[in-house]
Amino acid sequence: MQVKGQSSAADKMDVSQAKQEHLLALKVMRLTKPTLFTNMPVTCEDRDLPGDLFIRLMKDDPSTVKGAETLILGEMLTLPQNFGNIFLGETFSSYISVHNDSNQVVKDILVKADLQTSSQRLNLSASNSAVSELKPECCIDDVIHHEVKEIGTHILVCAVSYTTQTGEKLYFRKFFKFQVLKPLDVKTKFYNAETDEVFLEAQIQNITTSPMFMEKVSLEPSMMYNVTELNNVSAGIESESTFGRMSYLQPLDTRQYLYCLKPKPEFAEKAGVIKGVTVIGKLDIVWKTNLGERGRLQTSQLQRMAPGYGDVRLSLELIPDTVSLEEPFDITCKITNCSERTMDLVLEMCNTRSVHWCGVSGRQLGKLSPSASLSIPLKLLSSVQGLQSISGLRLTDTFLKRTYEYDDIAQVCVVCPYTSPES
Repeated sequence: MQVKGQSSAADKMDVSQAKQEHLLALKVMRLTKPTLFTNMPVTCEDRDLPGDLFIRLMKDDPSTVKGAETLILGEMLTLPQNFGNIFLGETFSSYISVHNDSNQVVKDILVKADLQTSSQRLNLSASNSAVSELKPECCIDDVIHHEVKEIGTHILVCAVSYTTQTGEKLYFRKFFKFQVLKPLDVKTKFYNAETDEVFLEAQIQNITTSPMFMEKVSLEPSMMYNVTELNNVSAGIESESTFGRMSYLQPLDTRQYLYCLKPKPEFAEKAGVIKGVTVIGKLDIVWKTNLGERGRLQTSQLQRMAPGYGDVRLSLELIPDTVSLEEPFDITCKITNCSERTMDLVLEMCNTRSVHWCGVSGRQLGKLSPSASLSIPLKLLSSVQGLQSISGLRLTDTFLKRTYEYDDIAQVCVVCPYTSPES
């Protein structure tokens, strides 16, 4: 047992000597911004035994804020004491230094830095050319930057090759392993309107341990849609964010962003284009943490399943919000042929208990080609007050003798014009 122990110690000594044989030393340090120095204020009442001793000590402390000594945050900055956390979307920066610890002149020094991820290997070196010589006590410095786009394990591989005065070529490398964490949890929901509009709700949660300043959260639509942000409130000429002027997101807090997407005219006219799975666009999120460290995250292309309308789609282009009791009002319906065949349509209007159609029922609309649309103005009135549903439209395809029923198309508020608001 003692012999084995001596042999093991000798082996370790040989390894340490082998490491010391290199003439160059490699040092790697992550570059991050400093943090504000924090104090732990201790106070007491004047009648307690220490009296004003604690207050005087805090006033003499150079790290406290003058006039606000009881604040936890101070005026001084603290350099990073550890590697810290790296989050997806942030920029990883590192300082690499190769120092000549020997008394010899080293030649043909080549420093290479690669970042190994789970899917690829990236070269981060600013220059791939070798330095002709390095004198004693001199160094080669390099700063690398990389925008982190993958989560999981990352390995920074730093390799150094050089030639000694005797012509011997030596080579060594070091590995630095770190984890990339997920900073935000993003969930999306789609809501289909009665028109062609699509509403997107994006729920963004801060899953880090520090607050974030949300600099920008925007939706980059696909070529089929125009987008309107619904996260601002108009206040005169200027618009103000619904989240206030200081858009901070505290740890584990969630915020909802809303967007309205409308198909472009060239796509809206073609009913057959927007079918099945369609690409909506992608979210672009920019935030800042601590002392202005910037992060950016882009989601993959968001997709949604377009609602199925069958062979014929009926939608409303124009309808009033409020109408008067027993007074006719106008609406405009849009009929779209979503099938791959020509239809010959007949429109029938059936009265309900509260809604009565004005005009001739059983009107011939003529032939409608595939993906073609037809706008029809209609007139109706309501005999009951309150919120009333518009129902009773029937479309019949004379070719296949098939009837399509449309009820609860929309709702209108019916009021009595003779009722005084004061009563």
